Amino acid sequence: MHTSHTWQHEFPIDPAICYLNHAAVAPWPQRAAKAVSRFAQENTHQGARDYPRWAKLEKHLRQQLKQLINAPSTDDIALVKNTSEALSFVAQGIDWQKGDEIITSNQEFPSNRIPWEALSSRGVILQQIALEGDDPEQALIDAMTAQTRLLTISSVQYASGLRMDLERLGAACKARGVLFCVDAIQSIGALPFDVQAINCDFAMADGHKWLLGPEGLGVFYCHESVREHLQLTQHGWHMVEAMGNYDLQQWTPASSARRFEAGSPNTLAQHALSASLELLLETGMNEVAELLQERVSYLISQLEQIQGCQLLSPKHKERRAGIVTFAIEGIDHAVLHRGLMQAGVICAQRGGGIRWSPHFYTANTCLDKAVSRLQELIAQQRANSASR
Repeated sequence: MHTSHTWQHEFPIDPAICYLNHAAVAPWPQRAAKAVSRFAQENTHQGARDYPRWAKLEKHLRQQLKQLINAPSTDDIALVKNTSEALSFVAQGIDWQKGDEIITSNQEFPSNRIPWEALSSRGVILQQIALEGDDPEQALIDAMTAQTRLLTISSVQYASGLRMDLERLGAACKARGVLFCVDAIQSIGALPFDVQAINCDFAMADGHKWLLGPEGLGVFYCHESVREHLQLTQHGWHMVEAMGNYDLQQWTPASSARRFEAGSPNTLAQHALSASLELLLETGMNEVAELLQERVSYLISQLEQIQGCQLLSPKHKERRAGIVTFAIEGIDHAVLHRGLMQAGVICAQRGGGIRWSPHFYTANTCLDKAVSRLQELIAQQRANSASR
């Protein structure tokens, strides 16, 4: 197993804490905190005197995101508030007809369910397909009919950690003329992600999970061929082609994905996210993924040695990203989660169990500490049960 000393200076996390919650909200690296501090000082002493530099950084951030997801052009990248906003742009932008169908899974986070359910008043039908079988992709493909307009799926399911074969789904959608939308928040920053390889029309992710950035800034990829077919639901000074020409009375939406950015950008969050992406791109996403997989493998091997531990996440490497969800037989996972949090193991209660999500930099000592504290809590709870 790789050591993580190379990145420890970037993540000076409280030694009393074992942080296993990157699938929820991640700590920032030092360089992101420093970028925000510099930006704050600049604002305090100079205001927006150097706004052109901020605009230059925004352009650089688009380039970083293009590289990260292998988009054909920065014109395909919109900077959005969050994943839900981007999904809503797609859901509200398509010219739906009564009887149109959307295919999704039965495991989606509300962000990738509610925007589609909200279309029911327009006669659009959402089909939620079970993923629990041996071939979840085939279940989704088999559900497609002549009425299917769009397949929307999370690249990695937030509770179970199930990783989807996006290339297979993208090929199936392309063959059937079905739009393909990917909520990629649980994989971008954890695994290599390639919008061209998977043939998606839309992909989106917020910056505050595996990308190690702040809340309030995300990426929306929209393929050039579908961009002008999405009806715009927000308008403002920033989304026009001739941005900056404030005297022009006639306007047209930007031909690029900037058409989805109605107003002023989140310059503060841009500074933080750009710094965080710099760390990921420096390390290389193949290396990030390999290191993360080592940590997940280690946690799985340790959990399997605990009596009564049921792994709720996939064991096979090609079926997982950074999520390990488990339950302990005979133990209330809500009580267990509370105990873990009090013991400094920062994690989540999801999918009927405890969800642990390390990142590539997570130290071996942190993983060992988490397992040790888990074993202590299990022993305590079993002793309490036996004494009743």
